[in-house]
Amino acid sequence: MDWKVRIAKRALDVVSSTVGLMLTAPVMPMIAAAIYIESPGPVIFRQKRAGQLLGVSKKNGGPEFQFVEFEMFKFRSMRVDAEKYTGAVLASENDPRVTKVGKFLRKSRLDELPQFWDVLRGEMSIVGPRPERPELLENLAFAIPFFEERMRDVKPGITGLAQVTLGYTGRFGARSEIAKLAHSLQNPFQLPEADGALADDMRIKLLYDLAYTTSLEKWSAFFAMEMRIIARTPIVMLRGVGQ
Repeated sequence: MDWKVRIAKRALDVVSSTVGLMLTAPVMPMIAAAIYIESPGPVIFRQKRAGQLLGVSKKNGGPEFQFVEFEMFKFRSMRVDAEKYTGAVLASENDPRVTKVGKFLRKSRLDELPQFWDVLRGEMSIVGPRPERPELLENLAFAIPFFEERMRDVKPGITGLAQVTLGYTGRFGARSEIAKLAHSLQNPFQLPEADGALADDMRIKLLYDLAYTTSLEKWSAFFAMEMRIIARTPIVMLRGVGQ
């Protein structure tokens, strides 16, 4: 990452997260109350996530990935016992574990408001690739070549190019530009059992994340990309795009 970009990005993070916390402070108690009324229990969800890639080493003949791990804060959108019987799994489209309030929060992205605090304390950025859970990220890195590279020299973000373009898992719309390339990017061997595979969606997501991280190498590209993503984020929230 260019040093000028690094300084500007952190300055933008501090200012944006401070303003964001001040503006959303009156709304947060109402969100918390709605969550608790429907599903009594903790309203803030704390979960370990993988941040910036520190390096890749070899262990027992295979790669071992080292990431910065941190605790991310979100408004709870699922049942309290969501992973009691499943363990760590990625959220899917129309996930039955998501509450009614949670479904609205996810679509509007209001569940991510507490992450302004993660940005202010330096664990996240306003814009960047979406942080994944460490145990899931390692599996994705083994299944999808170069998946770990999306986090090299960059912090995870509340919003990002993939977040404002795709759904949570990387699902794209039928009218999007990338849909024209779907036949070569998803299930290229046309295996019936591979239709709708999550890895295909995450592979699409990777392309957008890599495009964003590439923009960080040059000031002009960074500024244009950062402003474009920030400007599109409120539109995505109002339209309720993605799960």
